[in-house]
Amino acid sequence: MILAAGRGERMRPLTDTCPKPLLAAGGAPLIVHHLRRLAAAGIDEVVINHAHLGQMIEAALGDGSTFGLRIRYSPEATALETAGGIRQALPLLGEAPFLVVNGDVFCDIDFTALAKRAATLATDRAHLVLVPNPAHHPAGDFHLHGGRASLSDGERLTFSGIGLYHPDMFASLPPGLAAPLGPLLRQAIGAGQVGAERFDGLWMDIGTPERLAELDARLRPNNPANAQS
Repeated sequence: MILAAGRGERMRPLTDTCPKPLLAAGGAPLIVHHLRRLAAAGIDEVVINHAHLGQMIEAALGDGSTFGLRIRYSPEATALETAGGIRQALPLLGEAPFLVVNGDVFCDIDFTALAKRAATLATDRAHLVLVPNPAHHPAGDFHLHGGRASLSDGERLTFSGIGLYHPDMFASLPPGLAAPLGPLLRQAIGAGQVGAERFDGLWMDIGTPERLAELDARLRPNNPANAQS
């Protein structure tokens, strides 16, 4: 699932006429970078939620066949936040663990290896990808110890917006209501039910026009810094 329902307030005025996931960097919309990596990893079914200007997303991506994917959409009349959006999409996601990716991040992670970890969710509720703290989020989110996410004291890393989840984690939420992901994650982490890994490759939270411009510059063909992206 790709989360694409956010309004993108900090990206205005760009998002007044274009949904945030369709903003381009390196010659392609942010969401298309995800779709290409997912297809390359052998993932062939994708669910995308949307709210603000959502029909533009459907018009741009269609049924996914251009990318070798099958895309289905989970429209929201008003954005339901992360957990609420996932809960709304559960009928499309099925009963097995699934991968969720924030539509407003860029990451050159290998989704192949990550998807194989879904088997570890027989007892866990989630597996998170954590990254070194960016300048705009120096405190981080969760501690990583022995392959587990922890709320304990110590150096914290930032949640990348990429993770595997068991559908049971969201089943108790009422459908159609907005709900953030943080409380559910902290509850599951406190219960020892969340694995995690550190990713040190290219990751960016595209939360401002300045970061979008920075990513665009990094992905330009004549920029040697994009060799691994």
